[in-house]
Amino acid sequence: MCDQDIHPGLIEDWSVSRRRFVAAGVAVAGFVSACAKAAENVVEKDVTVKTADGQADAALFHPAGKGTWPAVLVWPDIMGLRPVFRDLGRRLAAQGYVVLVVNPFYRDKKAPVIDGAIDFSNPQTREILMGFRGKLTDDAVDRDAQAFLTFLDAQPQTNKKAKAGVQGYCMGGPLSFRTAAAVPARIRAVGSFHGGGLTTDQPSSPHLLIPKTNASYLVAIAKNDDARDPKSKDILKSAFAAAKKTATVEVYNGDHGWCVPGSAAYVEKEAERAWAELTKLYKAALV
Repeated sequence: MCDQDIHPGLIEDWSVSRRRFVAAGVAVAGFVSACAKAAENVVEKDVTVKTADGQADAALFHPAGKGTWPAVLVWPDIMGLRPVFRDLGRRLAAQGYVVLVVNPFYRDKKAPVIDGAIDFSNPQTREILMGFRGKLTDDAVDRDAQAFLTFLDAQPQTNKKAKAGVQGYCMGGPLSFRTAAAVPARIRAVGSFHGGGLTTDQPSSPHLLIPKTNASYLVAIAKNDDARDPKSKDILKSAFAAAKKTATVEVYNGDHGWCVPGSAAYVEKEAERAWAELTKLYKAALV
């Protein structure tokens, strides 16, 4: 784990700050409306996934009714599985997917890994979360990714003939790249939203995994992340071109955390634009 995986943009959990953010004028109407509508047609349940390292808690979502649908794995940001990511899972499932939103820190604690409001600016909270992240080695991520896809494929609602997708936020961006390389026969689409540490000078840099994957990519970059490391997007574009992978790499008009309602950086217009691009990617690739 490197500091590039961790960003200060996400500082509060939507589930405990709804009225505060609405009162402050933060627009979340589109996300709330979409999630409320999705909940009417989605089956949700808490599940336990057996991994090589233990028992991982997660949330599983799929459309109501009979049928089978492509699988999607969701890696949350540094603050883990919590209500806003359950909302995201419902919304995605309502579009016709079997969705697994995982607790990446299950080795340490069941979700929610931080009780109550999550203030990433609090040094004690940050130390706890970064401690959890530090234990999540590349090898551990690869093992987990394989276990999570095996679990998804074991669900009767999953269309195993269709390819699968993976998406991640903040630290979930590099974890999604790793998933695509760990399960290349299944993953055909990758979405990274304000992902941290996608390009580093280390031999374990996520962008070096691109040739090992069989996926198309959507890489949505936060404008302040780009300002801090403007070369990263060009490194990614070059890596995708060299590997002959279809990829969209774009800087969005939002700071780190702009895709997650409840983040102080949330920008509804840009978040919805990114969601629309993800929808197009999945429709084209998960067949």
